[in-house]
Amino acid sequence: MSKTILILGAGLMALAVIVGAFGAHELKSKLSVDMMQVYKTGVEYHVYHALGLLLIGILSLQFASSLMNWAGVFIVIGIALFSGSLYLLAITGVRWLVAITPIGGMCFIIGWILVLIAVLKKLP
Repeated sequence: MSKTILILGAGLMALAVIVGAFGAHELKSKLSVDMMQVYKTGVEYHVYHALGLLLIGILSLQFASSLMNWAGVFIVIGIALFSGSLYLLAITGVRWLVAITPIGGMCFIIGWILVLIAVLKKLP
């Protein structure tokens, strides 16, 4: 599973660069300052957690466990829900999407807690 997590991390990192460049070049003149900030927040958390997936993939080589696998799953879901909802909110202006963002944030938190537990269980 660590190979899958590493592949997802690299792919989501590439996607973060694409989405960030799209925002900087195509959306900057089309979005309000507030909505551009919302978009940038989505990109930032996307980048942080795609890098985090790479870290989880590397850690799972040393601390292999189903907890690490689940951590990767929660981080991917978190990126989709947190960053995805912010991207859509910024582009469409549909306000109810902001209700999805905290669910993605909770997925991030759960993912990192699972990493913590997995490492603590493997350490002497």
